[in-house]
Formats: sequence, C-alpha cells, structure tokens
Amino acid sequence: MENLSVATFVGGCFWCIEAVIQRLKGIESLKSGFSGGFIKNPPYREVCTGRTGHAEVIQVTFNPDIISYHDLIYIFMTSHDPTTLNRQGADKGTQYRSIILYHDEEQKTITEKVFEEVISLYEDPIVTELKSFGVFYNAEGEHQNYYNNNQDARYCQIVIDPKVQKLKNLYADKII
Repeated sequence: MENLSVATFVGGCFWCIEAVIQRLKGIESLKSGFSGGFIKNPPYREVCTGRTGHAEVIQVTFNPDIISYHDLIYIFMTSHDPTTLNRQGADKGTQYRSIILYHDEEQKTITEKVFEEVISLYEDPIVTELKSFGVFYNAEGEHQNYYNNNQDARYCQIVIDPKVQKLKNLYADKII
C-alpha cells in the first residue's frame, strides 16, 4: 500500500467519470465527492445549486506501477469534453467544470504535458482548470459506485453507457 498515489479530478458529473476510471487496471479505490469550494462538508443538494463553489470530483487511489499518472490523466482528458466551460452535456454550472487538482509539482508538470499532447484532438481550446489540491469532501453514500449500482437508470443508459463503451474501444488494454 505504500506505493500508491492519489489523483483528484472531474469532468462534469462525478457519476460519469467514476464509471470510466474505476474500470482501469491499477485503481485501488475511488470516492466521489466535492472540492474547490468554500463550504465545509457540503451536501449534494447544495453543490447542485452552484452556490457552494465546489465541483463534483473523484478522488482516486491508484498503483503507479500498473497505471501511470500520465495515462490516468490522458484517459481522463479523452473521456470527457475538456473544451466546454462549466458544462458536460446537459449538466450546466460551475459544479460541472472540468478540473484537475494536482497533489504535487510532479503531477502538475505531467498534467501540463498531457494538455499539450491532447490539444490537437480538439477543435476548441481546452478549458480544464489545473489547480493545487486543497480539501476533498465525500459525497453521500448513494453517489458512490453510482453507475454500477444503477445501470438500469435512464441517465446511466443514455449518458454513462456511451462513455464506458468509448473506454472499452480506445483503451481495451488498460481496463479490468
């Protein structure tokens, strides 16, 4: 357990990015939650209003011997649209912004490199924020492992299923 690393990021709804990232080899644990705002321990219903300053984020504990931070961020940056400001699909507001919260200078440097690598994949400029990690608050239990627990829900079928399928098509060698 001492060789594990932590990454914190989101690209819109945490349910979507959680469903993608948790399927990767080397992911030891994953929590959905909130970060980047000014209210301590915010409940989901408050974050959804956009008035807390928080974004819906995931915090991932991973084994860098199995999946590198570079690959993790590259997959993240190609599994959502990093060119839409405060929005992913129908989800709108600052709580759905694309953001990477780096935990040290090495993560910051690697993320900047990945930004340069993926920029040519998009017609529009990348608006994903890159900020130093501050604090992470767990979301309520019903938001953890959401896709796996609710695959019959319309939102999962319409919004998340295509993201999971894209992961399988592009990164088959990296998934469990």
